[in-house]
Amino acid sequence: MGYKDLSVCVDDLINIIIVTLDARDPYTYSHSERVAALSVLIGTEMNLLEEELERLHIAAHLHDIGKIGVPDNVLNKEGRLTKEELILMQSHSEIGYNILYKIECFNEIEVIVLHHHERWDGRGYPSGIAGEDIPLFSRIIAVADSFDAISSDRTYRPGSSYECGFYELLKHAKDQFCPTILGYFSEVVDRIPPLLESIEKVNIHHTAFVGHENLMHSRRVV
Repeated sequence: MGYKDLSVCVDDLINIIIVTLDARDPYTYSHSERVAALSVLIGTEMNLLEEELERLHIAAHLHDIGKIGVPDNVLNKEGRLTKEELILMQSHSEIGYNILYKIECFNEIEVIVLHHHERWDGRGYPSGIAGEDIPLFSRIIAVADSFDAISSDRTYRPGSSYECGFYELLKHAKDQFCPTILGYFSEVVDRIPPLLESIEKVNIHHTAFVGHENLMHSRRVV
């Protein structure tokens, strides 16, 4: 299937999927929109080809689709998750993969979604792969995903400032995040506020951020 055919095929499918996701979890829906925009911003700075940016945008938009299969009491829990709940939450990467790999026009997208929670140091999930073994687009989405999670308001806590979110990511260079991707991300930080505000009105006057590891559930539960 060619690139143009892929674009036509996915438009309606993505609309159906994101409307379903919005009904299931409105935060995840809006979060995915922002992650897609941030991922494309990074990819553009990396001079990715148009068709690569399209694939990245689709994968980022659908990166959390597997949360449809996570129980409500876990997905919407306020506060720390138990070990059993963490295992259920971390299963969303594989659930997303299992949803997407059955759809021909999402070929290659499902692998990106599967690995978007892998860590540079190999302590991520679901496979525990490390470094450049992690697909490039998964590494881009990991940075965009974490930045938005840190800087977004939730019902149980306010987000951090964009500046605080950026420096929080830098603290995790070479353990959680690909240093190369963070380098490109650092070049686009000034473009983030107008980009996100063009998607929806957001409050950029947040409080200090605490607890990166707890928020991102980034380490594989064993």
